[in-house]
Amino acid sequence: MASQDWMQKDFYKVLGVEKTATAEQVKKAYRKLARRYHPDQNPGDKAAEEKFKQISEAYQVLSNEQDRRQYDALRAMGGGGARFAPGGNGGFEDVYSMFNGGNVRFQTKGGSAGFEDVLSGMFGSRGARGSSFGGFGGFARRPQRGEDVRAKVSIPLREAAKGTTLHISVEGRSIAARIPAGIGNGRKVRIAGKGAPGRNGGAPGDILLEVNVEPHPVYELKGRDVYVNVPVSFAEAALGAEAEIPTLNGSTVKVKIPAGSSSDKLLRVRGQGISGAQGKAGDLYARLKVVVPKKMSDETRAAVEAFRKSTQDADPRAEFMKMAQV
Repeated sequence: MASQDWMQKDFYKVLGVEKTATAEQVKKAYRKLARRYHPDQNPGDKAAEEKFKQISEAYQVLSNEQDRRQYDALRAMGGGGARFAPGGNGGFEDVYSMFNGGNVRFQTKGGSAGFEDVLSGMFGSRGARGSSFGGFGGFARRPQRGEDVRAKVSIPLREAAKGTTLHISVEGRSIAARIPAGIGNGRKVRIAGKGAPGRNGGAPGDILLEVNVEPHPVYELKGRDVYVNVPVSFAEAALGAEAEIPTLNGSTVKVKIPAGSSSDKLLRVRGQGISGAQGKAGDLYARLKVVVPKKMSDETRAAVEAFRKSTQDADPRAEFMKMAQV
C-alpha cells in the first residue's frame, strides 16, 4: 500500500480503537471484527468482503510497531498534528521528535531545514528523492511473513493412536488439520500457510496446534508403543497362566504369564502397537496387576492360611530392607 493512502485512512476508526490503544487491544479488536466479517461467514456478501479487507489492512499496519509509528507521523503531518510554519522549523521538529525522542534540532547552511531533509533524516537517505512512492521512500517496505497462530485441541486416545483429521475454527475460519498416528500428549502439529496473513505480499504464517490426548481407562501411549494394565489373580501370578488381552485395533492377543510374576511385570507383544509411516509398528506391553479378592469363601481363606504357614520363613521384604541401607 502506497504511503499516500495512509493519510486518507483512519485505521484506528476502522478497528474501533483509540489512538492510545495497546497492541493487545488492537489484536482483540481485529479478531472480533475478523470473525464477524470473514468471507467464510458471509458467502457472497461483497460489503462484508470489502469490510474484511479494510480491517485486515488496518491491522497489518497497527500491529507492526514500526509501521504504526510511521503511520502516526504521516497522519500528524496531514491532519494538522505537526505545523509547518513558513520560514520556521518548529513543525518539523515535532514530527522528527516522534522518531527520535524529541531531542533534535534542524540546521542547514541556508537556515531552517527543508521538508526533504526532514524526511531523509527520519527514513534514510532515500526518503526524500528517487522514491517509488512519490517522495516517501522510507515506506517502501519489504514483504513480511504473517504471524503464527497458536491453538489447542483435545482428542480421544484412540484417535491419537490411529490418526485423524479435525476441522477446527481459528479466527472465524474452518481449517482441516491432519493429526498423525501415534501423536503424543502435548505435541504440536504445524499447519503451513494457515496462520495470520502476510504484509505487503508476504507469505501467511502457520498454525501451531497443540494436541492434548485425553486419558483412557485402559490404554496408555508412549510413542508408537501401547501399554495396557492387565488384572491377574494371585493364582495366575503365582502358578503361571495364559491370558487374552485387548488391542487398540479391536482384536485380542494371548500372552503367557510366567509363574512367580509380580505386579508391574511387563510382558511384550511385538508388532501390536501403532503402525508407522514405513509400515513398522510399535509393540504392546502388558503390565500385570495382581488382584487380591476383597471377599473370600471359607474354603479360599483356609487355602490362603495354609499357604501363609508354608511360606512363613520367607521374608518378601528382606531384599527391600537391605537396599534401604545403601
